[in-house]
Amino acid sequence: MAKIDFGGVLEEVVTAEEFPLEKARQVLKDETVAVVGYGVQGPGQALNMRDNGIRVIVGQREGGASWEKALADGFVPGETLFSPEEAARRGTVIQYLLSDAGQKTMWPAIKACLNKGDALYFSHGFSIVYKERTGIIPPPDVDVILVAPKGSGRTVRTNFLAASGINSSYAVFQDFTGRALERTLALGVAIGSGYLFPTTFANEVHSDLTGERGVLMGALAGIMEAQYNVLRKHGHSPSEAFNETVEELTQSLIRLVADNGMDWMYANCSTTAQRGALDWKGRFRDAVAPVFDELYERVISGEETQIVLDANSAPDYRQKLDKELATMRESEMWRAGSAVRSLRPENRKK
Repeated sequence: MAKIDFGGVLEEVVTAEEFPLEKARQVLKDETVAVVGYGVQGPGQALNMRDNGIRVIVGQREGGASWEKALADGFVPGETLFSPEEAARRGTVIQYLLSDAGQKTMWPAIKACLNKGDALYFSHGFSIVYKERTGIIPPPDVDVILVAPKGSGRTVRTNFLAASGINSSYAVFQDFTGRALERTLALGVAIGSGYLFPTTFANEVHSDLTGERGVLMGALAGIMEAQYNVLRKHGHSPSEAFNETVEELTQSLIRLVADNGMDWMYANCSTTAQRGALDWKGRFRDAVAPVFDELYERVISGEETQIVLDANSAPDYRQKLDKELATMRESEMWRAGSAVRSLRPENRKK
């Protein structure tokens, strides 16, 4: 493992230099990886592994959109595409990539299909850490491991195709075979990780639930709406409000942050923007700090977990979700966004 200085703290990470793809192929040469669930993370991880020469099969209920997606991606019924239970029986590594609520529902059936020495693989610590709420307690004679890409399943695939990879955390919860760590790292490389960094199941789920509700999605959407609404209230047009709130961030500034950090982005903006940003950064930080404290406590306590399980297990969950997303999509702000995106030069050429 390589030791890297992360802001004055040394951490060990695994890169392609320490664990090349050829080594991953050797470790996994006798394994069959069963990807159970072909919804969000399943396609990206399955296709990347298949492209990397790993033996991959998919487990998905027949007839739905995810089954059709697997068919379109080249998985063949009876050969590489099966029911979840049959895939779990055939696999030696079972990548349990259903939704968190789906994992709880299907666990009794999947547990019955596990064989001694199998590896039960997660990309989220949710089901194991909150076992009192999910009921997911693996048998003692399997490895229990985690590789968690730090991005959406779509990005796992697009970054792989762009030869950039996406960073992933990894952890071993249970090592029955003595090979759990080796299997974990091999799978992390096989799914196309840029680099791998160690975590625990608990740390992964605590940071992940906080990040999704915070900066990555919830806070981002909320603060965008707040700024857009203020600009509109004071007479700015939808186009102007959206460009100053979203388009400039996503099409310009965030790319500078990705390239070389926040200071680099500041250094490449006007002196007026620099001064204003530096003066207001602390006020925003201090204003939202109590919200983040409350959020983290709710994650640790399991309150957020129970909300997820209750909401996502409801029979009308999909209909309610579609309604909530439609409300967002049909708001003036995001209708303005659709118009702005349509005017991008690359979209006008289509």
